[in-house]
Amino acid sequence: MKKTTFLIVGKHAVLEALKNPSRKIERVFLTEDAQKKLNRENQNLNLFKKINVFYKSRKELDNLCGRDETAHQGLVVEVEQLEEVTLKEYVKENNEKNINFIALEEVTDPRNIGSIIRSAVAFNINGIIVKARSFPSKSKLLYKSASGGMEHVKIFEVSNLNTALKYLKSKDFWISSFDNNASKDFTEHDWTGKNVLLFGSEGFGIKKNTSKKTDFVFRIRINKKIESLNISNSVSAVCHYIDYSLKNMS
Repeated sequence: MKKTTFLIVGKHAVLEALKNPSRKIERVFLTEDAQKKLNRENQNLNLFKKINVFYKSRKELDNLCGRDETAHQGLVVEVEQLEEVTLKEYVKENNEKNINFIALEEVTDPRNIGSIIRSAVAFNINGIIVKARSFPSKSKLLYKSASGGMEHVKIFEVSNLNTALKYLKSKDFWISSFDNNASKDFTEHDWTGKNVLLFGSEGFGIKKNTSKKTDFVFRIRINKKIESLNISNSVSAVCHYIDYSLKNMS
């Protein structure tokens, strides 16, 4: 049975999709100028081998992409979803000493999620846990904001976040959430081992039932002139520190 397809737009998102052998590419739509630039910058890669390529004007690409204000930069690809690996399969098959997941509760803005994915790849996070019904898995804006990151990190779509956290706790994962009013800063913690970094929406934070699953609550120390950080900035700050501290320990 043929899978449904969707569009990815933008230079970095498209390039990483083309380079990913696991990504099924149906068609490529691009301007001639965009192809020349892409080939010039990636001379050692045969990016368009065995792929249906269609040349379009920028106006035609605008019409193809619709009115979601996502800049295509002259590059659009039609793709299938990557093969999904379940959270339980991943945990069962990976026995590394240090495993770090991000878990998102009610974080639904594609820009924020895309930025979080980009940071997760940059700072070597093993995977991101999201609620399937609220994850915009085919959003052009998400893919563009992730800047190619969707090709390089596992996304675990779960039906119930609390059930997923309960399972991870049974597998020796520590669950940590973040709150400005917490007494301990996250940089004072030892992040070796298996961790889930739990983040809630900017408006409502972590739900009460979900917070019962947490082992630790940390604050992110910032200048008092600023009330709080954007969710994607908070995730990036935490992930950068953990990646840095683990590398220095090895």
